[in-house]
Amino acid sequence: MKYIIMCGTHTPTTYTPRHLRVLYGETIVGRTIRLLKKNGISDICISSTDERFKQFGVPVINEYHKRYYWTNAFYHTTEPTCYIFGDVFYSPQAIRTIISTETDSIEFFASAKPFSKYYIKTYEEPFAFKVQDTEYFHRCIKKTNWYYTHHYIRRPIAWQLWNVIKGTPLEEVCYNYTVINDYTCDIDTDEQAEQLQRKLKMLCASI
Repeated sequence: MKYIIMCGTHTPTTYTPRHLRVLYGETIVGRTIRLLKKNGISDICISSTDERFKQFGVPVINEYHKRYYWTNAFYHTTEPTCYIFGDVFYSPQAIRTIISTETDSIEFFASAKPFSKYYIKTYEEPFAFKVQDTEYFHRCIKKTNWYYTHHYIRRPIAWQLWNVIKGTPLEEVCYNYTVINDYTCDIDTDEQAEQLQRKLKMLCASI
């Protein structure tokens, strides 16, 4: 299975993408690559138009030459693919769960209440999509984009894509996914990075 780390579009050189934020001496995306390789994954790519992601020694691919949608970060491929969110600080166990979970179609990975005491947010966050049925997955992306352009949804985010995949109402949270509840979390700001590092001081041996 191919693993694609989604790292967004190009940003000015004066701005550091959150995927390149440094925690515990390594960038978030560098950590994800290291954990994947440690678990035997070698077919790894980064989906981005930002040249700075070439520093990690894996192919950087993109489809942002088309009209931009957030869902274009799901690089179109017919191969079985796991799409990893590039701004998430994953625990080693989270990566192992994503790799070891089997699916004949599509599986979604995210946090869910009740949260771990080490989780820094008050709401659920998405972490990955694992896709065997690539034809159906990309049809669902097109449908999600249609909902977006016709203003049925504010923007095609991961949760609403999962609604489309599972055929549930867009306004509801569809909880039938693989739950990862530890310190694994999307990091949006420097403040959240600092908060996470404070919580992880007591877990230094397992980060």
